[in-house]
Amino acid sequence: MRRLSSSEAAGQAVSVTPRRASVRRGPTPGWYVPAALLADSVGVALPTGAALLAAGESHVPHQALVVTAVWLLVGAVAHRYVPWTWDEGAPLGPVVRDWLVLLGVLAALRAVWGPGGTPSAAVLLALTPPLLVTAVCRKALHRRLRSVRRRAQALRRVLVVGEAAAVDTVVGQLAERTDHGYVAVGVAVVGDGDVLSGVPVAVRLVADQPGEATGAGLVPEQPHVATGGGLGAEQPTGALGSDDRLVTEAVEALGVDLVFVAAGSRLSGDRLRRLSWTLHDRGCPLMVLPGVVEVARRRVRLASAAGLTLLDVAPPPHHARGLPPLLKAATDRVGALLLLAALAPLFVLLAVAVRAGSPGPVFYRQTRVGRHGRPFAMWKFRTMVVDADRLKDELATVNEHDGHMFKLRQDPRVTPVGRFLRRSSLDELPQLVNVLLGHMSLVGPRPPLPEEVAHYDAVEMRRLGVRPGLTGLWQVSGRSDLSWHETVSLDLRYVDNWSWGWDMTIVGRTLRAVLDGRGAY
Repeated sequence: MRRLSSSEAAGQAVSVTPRRASVRRGPTPGWYVPAALLADSVGVALPTGAALLAAGESHVPHQALVVTAVWLLVGAVAHRYVPWTWDEGAPLGPVVRDWLVLLGVLAALRAVWGPGGTPSAAVLLALTPPLLVTAVCRKALHRRLRSVRRRAQALRRVLVVGEAAAVDTVVGQLAERTDHGYVAVGVAVVGDGDVLSGVPVAVRLVADQPGEATGAGLVPEQPHVATGGGLGAEQPTGALGSDDRLVTEAVEALGVDLVFVAAGSRLSGDRLRRLSWTLHDRGCPLMVLPGVVEVARRRVRLASAAGLTLLDVAPPPHHARGLPPLLKAATDRVGALLLLAALAPLFVLLAVAVRAGSPGPVFYRQTRVGRHGRPFAMWKFRTMVVDADRLKDELATVNEHDGHMFKLRQDPRVTPVGRFLRRSSLDELPQLVNVLLGHMSLVGPRPPLPEEVAHYDAVEMRRLGVRPGLTGLWQVSGRSDLSWHETVSLDLRYVDNWSWGWDMTIVGRTLRAVLDGRGAY
């Protein structure tokens, strides 16, 4: 079941009982925090106690209790149990860092109060369950949370404040994806611009005029009546008060959980500061949107100077030097070598099937464009008839893709064996040789054709900032079923925010995508 869009959900919000929308809250992230605490406690105390007992350690209950308490304390300091962390997914990197901190703290405690000496191998082994249990538990809980959010549950109701164009952008971003916990149920618009997103306009705030004080008042919407009172009731005309009162009235009437402010020239500085005072005094959280999109949180650092709040955005990781790119390169080469050795028997079987299925060579060689626009020869198992490239021009008029790629669900050039290979993605396996040679990576954007790159604009060219991948976000998110805009957005998100941990997550999702076969044709 798909999740309701922001406009659909908000449209239901003021129909009968404006104070509470029909978007079902369902299980909230608050339920998952106690579950994570319980899993961490049990998953640490029991295995650690058993391992210490088997190692012949003394005071096992006390040591297990200390390990559990330190692990929970480390998690609390790292904000692992704060509800908003569930909106960031369940990355493994922070859990590994917490585990290393746990080792350091326990080593210090053992040196000061323990029997002396370094911890034994059995003790170190006993400290492994916290890492494994926490990682698995968080992944499972996050997957469950995303599942209920797709059904419009466990969502936080948001009032978006800002100018009309900025409000539409925020609402559109929220409605486009389901990997977050927010739904826009109303907007407070600065100025008289038209809101095109379909979310009800709760109030309109007068735009600042030169020489006037900020927060002039209200430009009323056309009066309209809905049962149940609240924001749906008839609005009187004229200025009704300052920004903070109008926004808090909208918050109360819509039952809003927090307020998003899209700051701009008409809503910044002291005006935004006064609004934050009023909302916080009434217990309503406030989030200010800086206008930066598709930037991972790990790339952002807050700073301040002369009373100004600064957002320090680190360069994309593909510009970085040092350990991360070396780790990615080593993973690519070692992983490709191991997979080639393990899959050698399968290569033989597939080669026999391709040769028996239709006349022609087993492998198909095609020029693709790699990192920084460098061409390379990419290898695949042949899935089409021999003269497929010549026939492509004849089929150009029936291309089913809306972008630069050529895709047909029922391509007449594909052989029966080739259709199975494409459906199962087995035709891509020879690209492990490209990974071993450094032309490609295990994870990255789809390698484009030269004729596709010839039509790229400046934004699309950024897809070539990293090596293309054997798998990637495109492959695990729908493949050919995605529009060109969605394909580019996924690739740019990866190029700007890749990490080794994210690569491993995509590799794990690839198996499920291959078994599902959706979008592969």
